[in-house]
Parts: sequence; C-alpha cells; structure tokens
Amino acid sequence: MPSKLFKFKQWGGAGLGAAFLMANSSIGPGFLTQTTVFTQQLLTSFGFVILISILIDIGAQLNTWRILAASELRAQDISNKLLPGLGYVLSVLVVLGGFAFNIGNIAGCGLGLNVLTGMSFEKGAMISAVFALLLFWAREIGSMLDGFTKIVGTVKILLTLFIAFSAHPPLATAIHHTIIPEKISVAAIVTIVGGTVGGYLTFSGAHRLLDAGIKGKQNLGKVNRSAIQGIAISTLMRFVLFLATVGVLLQGAVLDRNNPASTVFGFAAGEIGLRIFGVVLWSAAISSVIGASYTSVSFIKTFHPSLQKHERLCISIFIILTTFVFVAVGKPTELLLLAGAVNGLILPIALSIMLIAATKPRIMQDYKHPVWMQLTGWTVVAVMGWMGGIAIQETIHKMF
Repeated sequence: MPSKLFKFKQWGGAGLGAAFLMANSSIGPGFLTQTTVFTQQLLTSFGFVILISILIDIGAQLNTWRILAASELRAQDISNKLLPGLGYVLSVLVVLGGFAFNIGNIAGCGLGLNVLTGMSFEKGAMISAVFALLLFWAREIGSMLDGFTKIVGTVKILLTLFIAFSAHPPLATAIHHTIIPEKISVAAIVTIVGGTVGGYLTFSGAHRLLDAGIKGKQNLGKVNRSAIQGIAISTLMRFVLFLATVGVLLQGAVLDRNNPASTVFGFAAGEIGLRIFGVVLWSAAISSVIGASYTSVSFIKTFHPSLQKHERLCISIFIILTTFVFVAVGKPTELLLLAGAVNGLILPIALSIMLIAATKPRIMQDYKHPVWMQLTGWTVVAVMGWMGGIAIQETIHKMF
C-alpha cells in the first residue's frame, strides 16, 4: 500500500506537475464565469472559439517554455540580459496583474465556501488563505505544487464531467459547430486566450520546470510535452463546462447574472449540483491562489539572494495582502477589469521579448530556435497585440 501511494504522488513527475500548475492557475473563478457567459452568447459555436484559442495558446506557450528551458533562465533574467532593466519592467507588470487577479481568486474561495457551508464570504476567504499558507509551509514547495495541483485538477474535471452528463448536451451539434461555427466572436477569443496563457499564466509551469531542474536542450522533449499537456488540461475543463452550459441553456435555463456558473450546476443536478459547484469553485479558486502567488514571487526572487532564501515568506505576504484587500474593501471590480485588459497585453509584450532573446547567441548559446516556431510566435504577438490594444482602450473608456 505505501508503495502504491508513493507512485500516485509521483504520477507524471514534475513535468505533469508543471502542466497541472499552469492549467489550474488558469482555471479560476474568472474561467468559470467567462466560459458560461460566452457559451450563453454563442451556444454551440463557442466550441469554435475554444478550438482557435487552443492553436494560439500552443503557439504562445511552446515558444515561451522552450526558450526559457533552453536558456535555463527565468523570464525576468532573460529580459534583463536582453536589455538591462527590462526584466524589472516585465516583473512589475506580471506581479501587479497577478496581485489583482489574486484578489478575485480569494473572493472565489469565499464564495465557494459560502455555497458549501453558508459562512460569510469574508470568513471563507480568510480560512482559504490560511489553508493556502499551510500548504506552502507544510512541505517543500515543489512537491506540494506537483501533488496538490494534480489532485485538485483531476477532481475539478471529474465533477464538472458529471454535471455535463447530467445536462444532456447536444454533443453532435457541438462538435459540428466547433468545426463550422454559426457565429464568431473575436472578443471571446481574446478573452479566452488571455485567461489561459495571458499575464503570469504562461510562465507558471515554465518557472516550475526550471525549479525542478528540467531545463537545457536535452530536456526540450519533456518541456514540449508538459506545455501541450497544460493546454490540453485547461481545454478539457473548458470544453466540459461548455457542454454542460449548452445543455442547460437549451433546456430553458436562465443564467444568474451575478453567478452564471452556479445556474449551470444547479439546473443540471439540483441541490447536489450546487454543492458540486461549491467544491469546483473553491478548488478552482484555491489552486489559482497558489499558482498566482508562486509565479508572481518567482518573478522577483532572483533579484536578490534574500528573496530567494525567503521565498515562502514572500509568497505568504502576497497571499495575506490580497486577502486583506478583499476583506477590507470587497472585490474591486474596476481594478480587475483593468488588470484583465493589461493581462491581455502582457502576453504579446512578454512573447516579443522571448522571441527576440531567442535570436541572441549570448543568451541562448548554441540553441537555434526553429524558424516555424518564431513565425508562429510573431503571428500570436501581432494578433494579440492588436486585439489587446483595443480591449484596454475600451476598458479605460468604460472606467473613466
């Protein structure tokens, strides 16, 4: 029995752990809301949005992860080598975006425990923050991340899959419209891509691989697999939730404007469905808290030896501060809206830096980044830069 338990803990190793870390970081409260809202707008054609986003996600993530692994440097260190000071600018963008989104993640934790137990949002948020702190302090960070994210990610997918079966979605129609859509939304594509590999998300798994020692040209095969696995896991969760949402909408469900995802679970499986929603929401939120906190700190810990030495303390401060902001002032909608738009812009900025760095022998030594990957990466930069610029202009206009 102990040997079996050990094998389960080691399932997939750090490579799969990095994939789950990236996927779980993206599958937060915003993921649940975005998926249900866009499905309501596009119905079965939302499958096409998921399909296109997969292609963009893979283009962005494969480029980023391979370049980081081959250089054996974190994103901020590559940026500083390319242009002194650039790494600090990138780190500020990533950390601020991660901080703002972590407030929403903490809020999601509070809502999840509220659905499960009836306790207040604030109390649920504080209990969840303590739980996250205990996880980081209870054992070595790397092994905790690998084990916890695999378990939580698997639970979320299985529970949502049960809801999807209960909702009886039109599977054949959904598959047909995934390939040949009836309508297309550019805004949905931008939002979904930004929510999967935008901001700190695309770096979460890559930095975990570096911490685990999976780096160098000899490990690029493992890096490729891990990057694609991360996209596949988050896509699977999104597609399952999409099917569940389509199923209940076609049966006449009217989504709650303030909490649309809860309607899907409740309509499909009644009171049990609502309890499952509480578990899924809390799991999604707490795993995003862990991913955002770990990755945000990974962007500053190489700037000074004391930050590296006190990594857990830095992560703890990050979690405590975001919890304090939520409990003190509630969920700052305007901040989250602006952070979402900035998150969309971080992807093309960060990817541009990585692609330029990939052409510099002083950074990459004898590694040659494939031309087709460079072309794919610059296409993603152009598309997301244009769309992200429009999105942030619209957001600022709405705020002011």
